[in-house]
Amino acid sequence: MKSSIKKGKRRMILCIAGIALVLIAIILLIQYIQCSIEVKKANIRLETYGAHTIKLSYGDMTYVDKGTGEEVILVAHGISGGYDQGFETVKDKVDQYRIIAPSRFGYLDSASPQDPSPKAQASAYIELLDQLGIDKVFILGTSAGGTIAIRFALDYPERTRGLILYSSAAPFLEQPESYSEYSGPPSFMCNDFPMWLLRPLFKPLMGMEQDTIYSMLPVSRRHDGMVVDASITNPDMARNFDQYPIEDLKVPSLILQSKDDALASYEQISKSVSRFPNSTFISFEDGGHLMVGHEREVAEAFDEFIRNSKE
Repeated sequence: MKSSIKKGKRRMILCIAGIALVLIAIILLIQYIQCSIEVKKANIRLETYGAHTIKLSYGDMTYVDKGTGEEVILVAHGISGGYDQGFETVKDKVDQYRIIAPSRFGYLDSASPQDPSPKAQASAYIELLDQLGIDKVFILGTSAGGTIAIRFALDYPERTRGLILYSSAAPFLEQPESYSEYSGPPSFMCNDFPMWLLRPLFKPLMGMEQDTIYSMLPVSRRHDGMVVDASITNPDMARNFDQYPIEDLKVPSLILQSKDDALASYEQISKSVSRFPNSTFISFEDGGHLMVGHEREVAEAFDEFIRNSKE
C-alpha cells in the first residue's frame, strides 16, 4: 500500500515537473520569437542612420557623418553601442555642429584589429579624420568610450579642441592595488537572446529601464566590441595607470556625471576631477547613467563649453 502511494506521489511530481518544463519551453519560444522580431526591426532602424563605411589601415570602420557646423564633435560611444548610440547622444546638436559618430572596434561592422587597445582606437580615429579632411575636434566620450576619449586627448592634443566626458569611465586618483581583469557582461551574454531575457533586470543591475534593450539590439552585431571593452578598454586605465598622465592634458575638459549612476562611479570621477587641468565638473543628483531629465542642462553645458573653448 505504502509502495503504491509513493509511486503515485513520484508520478505526480514527475507530471508536475513535466508540465513546468513544457510551460518554460513555451515561454522561451514566445520570448525567442519576440526577440527575433525586434532584431529585424533594429536592423531596419540602423539603415535609417545613413552610415558610411571607410577602409582604414586595420580594416573597415562604419560611421555617421551629419551636420555642417564649423565645430566638429567626434563621439566615442559606450559599451553595447555603435554609430547609432554615438549619434543619438548628440543628435539634437546636428544643426549647430558637425557630428562624427564612428562605431568603435568590433561594433556594427567596424573591424577589430589584432591590437584593439584604446591607443590603437585613438590612432584609428586620426586616420578617419585625415581621410575626412578634419583638422580638430571636440572629443566626446560616453561610458566606456571615455577611456578612448581621454587617450585621444592625451595622444593628439594638436587635434583636440576639448574633451567632454559624459557618464564616463574615470581615471583613478592613484594606482589601484587591484582591479577587475574583465569588466563587462560575459561573452555568451553579448548576444541577442540572452540580453533580451536579461532585460527585466536592467533596472536593479544598471539603473536603466528595460526598454533600453531596443537601442542595444542587434546585440550580436556588437558582440566583438563588447568583449573588447570588457577585457581591454574598461580595465586599461587601471592596468596601465602610468600611461594616463591626466595632469598633462593640454586641452580643456567638461565632465558631466549623475550621482546615482549605477554603471560609472560618481565617487571615482568626483575624486579624479582634481587631476584634470582646466576642467569644468557638472553633477546631477539624479538621472542615472543616461542623465534622464537633464537633457536641457547637458545641452547648455555643451554649448557653453564649446563657445568658451573657441575664445
